[in-house]
Amino acid sequence: MARTLPTPAAPAPDQARGVMAIPAFRKLWQSMAFSSLGDWLGLLATTAMAQQLSAGDYSKANFAIAGVFIARLLPSVFLGPLAGVIADRFDRRKLMVVSDIFRCALYISIPLAANYFWLYAATILVECITLFWSPAKEASVPNLVPKDKLESANQVSLLAAYGTAPIAAVVFSLLALVSGAIASAFPIFTDNSTDLALYINAASFAYAAWTVWGLREIPAGPASKKEGDAGVAKSLLEGWRFVSKSKIVRGLIVGMVGAFIAAGAVIGLARTFVGDLGGGDAAYGVLFGSVFSGLAVGIAFGPRVFAQFSRRRLFGASLTIAGGFLVLLAAIPNLVLAVFIVVLLGTFSGICWVTGFTMLGMEVQDEVRGRTFAFMQSLIRVTLVAVLAISPLIAASVGQHDIKFKNVHFSFNGAAITILIAGLIASLIGAVSYRQMKDRPNVSLWSDIANALKGELGSITGANTKGLFIAFEGGEGSGKSTQTKLLKGWLEEQGHSVVLSREPGGTPLGKELRNILLSHSTGEISPRAEALLYAADRANHVFEVIRPALEAGDIVITDRYWDSSIAYQGAGRVLEPGEVARISRWATESLFPTLTIVLDVAADVGLGRLKKKDRLEAQPLAFHERIRQEYLQLAVLDPERYLVVDGNMGVDDIYSAIITRVAELPALSKIPKKPSRIPQVLKRKVKSVVKVKIS
Repeated sequence: MARTLPTPAAPAPDQARGVMAIPAFRKLWQSMAFSSLGDWLGLLATTAMAQQLSAGDYSKANFAIAGVFIARLLPSVFLGPLAGVIADRFDRRKLMVVSDIFRCALYISIPLAANYFWLYAATILVECITLFWSPAKEASVPNLVPKDKLESANQVSLLAAYGTAPIAAVVFSLLALVSGAIASAFPIFTDNSTDLALYINAASFAYAAWTVWGLREIPAGPASKKEGDAGVAKSLLEGWRFVSKSKIVRGLIVGMVGAFIAAGAVIGLARTFVGDLGGGDAAYGVLFGSVFSGLAVGIAFGPRVFAQFSRRRLFGASLTIAGGFLVLLAAIPNLVLAVFIVVLLGTFSGICWVTGFTMLGMEVQDEVRGRTFAFMQSLIRVTLVAVLAISPLIAASVGQHDIKFKNVHFSFNGAAITILIAGLIASLIGAVSYRQMKDRPNVSLWSDIANALKGELGSITGANTKGLFIAFEGGEGSGKSTQTKLLKGWLEEQGHSVVLSREPGGTPLGKELRNILLSHSTGEISPRAEALLYAADRANHVFEVIRPALEAGDIVITDRYWDSSIAYQGAGRVLEPGEVARISRWATESLFPTLTIVLDVAADVGLGRLKKKDRLEAQPLAFHERIRQEYLQLAVLDPERYLVVDGNMGVDDIYSAIITRVAELPALSKIPKKPSRIPQVLKRKVKSVVKVKIS
């Protein structure tokens, strides 16, 4: 059983209703929901049976439970790619029906045999059959729904696969409580909740087979070959070639693997851990459901609650916190508290999971995204198998111990110690990932939390826009005007639509404000009034020029923006930079550039390049030195958003450094290029030349 896909966010209600209104898809979804519910119930039952068959032997129980998970994962590692190819050769509907019938029979046979050999053998056979059933189902869905509803159909399908886990946990717990009453009413059943759960699982597959048999809409044609049919070894090799080149993606992969190291240890030892705390099958079901409930909460609400935080910081921080809760789980030997702890553990694990997948999709270019995800999925499968094999060895070697010292009695066992180790590993990897990927290295997490509570962090970490926003900053005489024009020309050569503007003066109102702010005839202006005038210009600039262009998908380049006010009116005029930033934040509705390019030159050098000076340029040298230092400080605080270029270099060298950085922006590749006018121009020239020659 390869449960390595993320639980999706729920589709919009209108989309869900739209796709569920299709009768054929609704029937297929119902069969998937029931079989997924039964599958999760079967997982709980088989692990519980493995523990029961150990007859109280602690080491044997750990190995037995881990064996169930390994049996579920191994087929997908070795047979997955081959099964997809073979499945394409058969009638999809018949293949799905036959697969469900075989799975039904195998799950009925497990409680009848009631021994380790058949438990593992049947589990492996079930997973092998599932590997043939899954591609047939995936290939059938596009034939049952319109193309524009396919994404919604996939989301609803994944919800059926993963959203039924907490329900299965509740059912399993209830079965553990009422199994005695059921056995009394129906003597054919034994007083054993695991047997009942396996029979219900079998019934769910029988229902699925009956439902799919009636779906004549499913065509028999072969499915197209899917990307990702490459074997595990090939996926690992090709994926590593790309991953090794990117620090961010490398940090993401390492973090995700760390998360699954911890998850594997918890999954493999959960039943033993619950037994050590004095709980039975009902407690195991509650703990299992609590983990997935927390996971669902984290995935559904985490991105909204922590929307202001940088994803890079959030990923490492949530993994570290999840590891901390894992350590706490191992340290507190109380079943009731354990349930609350695993809900929080699942919540932060869900945040880490959805954040990691979101970042991976954003950081990886489209042409290599498939192989990168295949690499990650293959690596996670291998990691889970390895951890599930190793964790019971550690737990068994530790065993159970009671230590008495005077009046103090202390008990510890292998499951808790192994979970403790997994928590420490997850926390360590999360901390390393946080330090490696955080995009504001000199700003503490607590500072970000404080800013988030004040509603200010969202503007610091940036906002999503359709276009690309680039700002040029720097002191007087740094060469901004020249470089903005050169960058505009380069981007237009690449086929992009570019809007070039400046502050102040980017709008008709801005031109009037520019005369007021920079003319010597204005005289002295109060520093606070000056800051407000610049904010007024910026608000109108964003309203009239910048935001409309970004909404149209254009690239906006502005000569001066937000940081100029922080540097000039904040540091230069010796006002509080944070207050000046807050004014601009309100004026622009927190619209920040994707990249801010700072051309750095010494104040005296830049001023020496000027032939004449306006009101601000004529300020004392100390004023301009404070401005330069403020720019450099801003860049240090957020190196992901700033590029500092030595303004003393030649024009071509500065230009080369700028286009190199701009070309690396992930957002640039997502902006559609405009149809080039060059071929039309050339065509007109060719026609004119031909006419001249003919005449």
